[in-house]
Amino acid sequence: MKIIAIGRNYAEHAKELNNPVPAVPVIFMKPDTALLKDNKPFYHPDFSDDIHHEIEIVLKISKEGKHITEKFAAGYYEEVALGIDFTARDIQTRHKEKGLPWELAKAFDGSAPVSNFVPKTKFADIYQVGFKLEINGEVRQQGNTRDLLFSFESIIAFVSQYITLKKGDLIFTGTPAGVSKVKVGDRLEGYLEDEKLLDFYVK
Repeated sequence: MKIIAIGRNYAEHAKELNNPVPAVPVIFMKPDTALLKDNKPFYHPDFSDDIHHEIEIVLKISKEGKHITEKFAAGYYEEVALGIDFTARDIQTRHKEKGLPWELAKAFDGSAPVSNFVPKTKFADIYQVGFKLEINGEVRQQGNTRDLLFSFESIIAFVSQYITLKKGDLIFTGTPAGVSKVKVGDRLEGYLEDEKLLDFYVK
């Protein structure tokens, strides 16, 4: 199982970090040791003073494929979930300034909490799905799949031209605006439409 993530897939998030809106998907990866399941607590690492939350919709790949065309890409995922792409923003900023990769800022242990998955057929239109993140009862991020720069199908097609997708692989599809720092003691609650799927603490 591998975790593939898409950066800057909502225009307002790209703008809030003073990044250009991309013409093609921005890809990075997390190892399986980043996965955090079952609403277990996230332990704040001591190597960063600026860990940011990024709420995202996550796709689970349902069958192996490579060189998938966008026309058929919808057949390669059947379930979606909510995930948090925890990012060490201080490390990322230093690495971006030097033109270095993001892995230390993105791929550390526990940096990819993922909720239980739900069937995509639950939604009348997968591109009219709202989601949000509350921290200590306050809404911090709110997004809707209608605002994606790159659709789920275009992401699957793009990635599969370079990397074979296998059953069980996860794709984080990008975060809306509103990212901010988390601190020890914070409670994070993530909602897909009206269903709470994430509920865990920072320790």
